[in-house]
Amino acid sequence: MIRAAMVGLGWWGRHLVKSVAGSDRIEIVRLTSRSPHGHQAFSDEMDIPLADSYRHVLEDPDVDAVILCTPHSQHEEQVLAAVDHGKQIFCEKPLSLTRASVERMLEAVNGAGLVMGVGHERRYESTMEAIAEIVASGDLGTLMHIEANFSHSIFASVEADNWRGSVEEAPAAGMTGMGVHLTDLFISMFGPVEAVCAHSARRVLSLPTGDLVAVQMRFCNGATGFVGAISATPYYGRYSVFGEKLWVEARDDAHPQEGGRTHLITCGPDGVQHSRTFEPKDPVRANLEEWAGAVAGNGTYRFTDEERVGNVALLESISRSVRDGGWVDV
Repeated sequence: MIRAAMVGLGWWGRHLVKSVAGSDRIEIVRLTSRSPHGHQAFSDEMDIPLADSYRHVLEDPDVDAVILCTPHSQHEEQVLAAVDHGKQIFCEKPLSLTRASVERMLEAVNGAGLVMGVGHERRYESTMEAIAEIVASGDLGTLMHIEANFSHSIFASVEADNWRGSVEEAPAAGMTGMGVHLTDLFISMFGPVEAVCAHSARRVLSLPTGDLVAVQMRFCNGATGFVGAISATPYYGRYSVFGEKLWVEARDDAHPQEGGRTHLITCGPDGVQHSRTFEPKDPVRANLEEWAGAVAGNGTYRFTDEERVGNVALLESISRSVRDGGWVDV
């Protein structure tokens, strides 16, 4: 059993705490945040002690690991501090905002023999696992194109001065909150991206970073891709992969955290569509438990360092394209 501290107690940090309640692999034993005393009621509700600071968590011998659900620009400093104290690390996405930063983080983590988890839980959704198997099988033939849209209105109530809406912490509109999940999946299935062209806009919300982003990409293998993310519309989730022999698509009934069903549609040369429906599962818990298992030496963690670095490098290039315009090499 891995004993972890949750660092950051916003809506998502609290969701993570509740997701692993009752797990036989990981237990949240401490809570903390930048303003810990504002979370006493949640501490009481979950019956988990509230620590005064991140430093106190790192110095606590009863804490094996930290789960970082904090502003993105703080991740590197917090990860390096955890490494210095010998704590295992699970870091929310994006791991950082630049390739150089995530490379420094991984060098420190790997040098200490630690396992760093990353909050890309969408890889653990049943339909995404099924699509990954189809892609790996070669049944699609030559990989042609991949596209996805992950949109919702969860951030519609976020205040304009919240870090989740700032250009510095969340560049390129919905990329850090939604789009990086899709690009992580893309890279895991199609490999590294060579170049991107991205555009963002602010149509409805007051968030400085904007409320929609559209990204075209070209993969190193010659395939193309597209990501769309809108922060001011009812939930919409679609993920489509096209090959010369087959296409496959996932469509969600609801946001994964709400427990909606997902439908997997495939179509081959005969033009007949076949559909399967997957019941809800908790991908957040699945991710954290697989990481905890790897920390304990029971199994491997499915994310490679190349994928971790590649996704952050892609985000950095998308942000640059949004800022400067045009195609940008990754």
